[in-house]
Amino acid sequence: QVQVEESGGGSVQPGGSLRLACKASGRNLDSLRYYAIGWFRQAPGKGREDISCISYSDDSTYYAESVKGRFTISGNAKDTVWLQMNDLTPEDTGNYSCAVGDGTYCSSSFYYGMDYWGKGTPVTVSG
Repeated sequence: QVQVEESGGGSVQPGGSLRLACKASGRNLDSLRYYAIGWFRQAPGKGREDISCISYSDDSTYYAESVKGRFTISGNAKDTVWLQMNDLTPEDTGNYSCAVGDGTYCSSSFYYGMDYWGKGTPVTVSG
C-alpha cells in the first residue's frame, strides 16, 4: 500500500502564493518504478477539477488551462511533488488533493490512472 499526504494549504489574499506538497510513502512505493502524481481540486458546491500532473513514466507534465502560467508542478523524482501556486484568485479556493498513479502518463485524462489518494488540504483565497 502507498500512503499519500498533502500539506501546505491555508488562507491567502488574492494575488498571493502558496506552495503545496504531496508526499508518498509506504513499503510498496519502491515497486512503482514509473508513476505519476496528480493534483486535483474541488471548490465548494462544484465538481472535481484535474489541475496538474507530473509523470516519471515519460517526464511529462500537464496543466489545466485555468492554472497554466500561474501554477508550477515539480518533484524530487522520489516521493515528493510540489505545486507552486502564484497569483491566486478566489476561484482557486477549494480542497486540493493529490494522488499517485502506477505507470500513469499525464494526459488530460490522468485522473483515471490514479491509484492512491490523499485526503486533501484546503486552500482559501479571499480578501
